[in-house]
Amino acid sequence: MIREHRVGHPLSLWLPCVVYFAAIFWISSQSYPIVSPPSFPGGDKLAHGAAYALLGLLLCRAYAGSGLGRAAAFALAVITASLYGASDEWHQSFVPHRSMDALDWLSDTVGATLGAAAWLSLRLRRPQASIR
Repeated sequence: MIREHRVGHPLSLWLPCVVYFAAIFWISSQSYPIVSPPSFPGGDKLAHGAAYALLGLLLCRAYAGSGLGRAAAFALAVITASLYGASDEWHQSFVPHRSMDALDWLSDTVGATLGAAAWLSLRLRRPQASIR
């Protein structure tokens, strides 16, 4: 049985998202980031997907913990992460030695979708899941 959802404390829900947004922005601001993607073909797309999977997971957790239902939390997490990915790609177009890449943005969006889905899946597997 699914019990009524308890709304979490906003700071504990949203601070991880804000810190992660800042980390992505900082890394994207570097002409030569210290965090480099794997060197095999497509490794940068995999790195984008993995980074945004964590963002999608954090956002879905925050939206659901704020009282939204599963579908709304999932949709808003993916939309928010995708828009942030697009803005990050645009931001990189102003950074020397960096460029904007639509495939990176697509990888961000796919990763965010998988991360949000993973969070929902994990929450739903728990007995007495605290999510609607």
